[in-house]
Amino acid sequence: MKPRKASELRQLTTEELRQLLREQEQLLQKLRFQHELKQLENTAALHTVRKDIARIKTILHERGIRV
Repeated sequence: MKPRKASELRQLTTEELRQLLREQEQLLQKLRFQHELKQLENTAALHTVRKDIARIKTILHERGIRV
């Protein structure tokens, strides 16, 4: 899983960022569940998704949008 660059995220519209945030949060929940069941092979994916969520939230806050 490749991390997204902040410059790429800044080019997206606010609505696209919100949709991406929802998708990433759902993915994080799924990965955490798999990790608890010992089914997750790539545990670094948890870190990557968390960092992507933080980047998205940072950009939304920079735009003055409440998350």
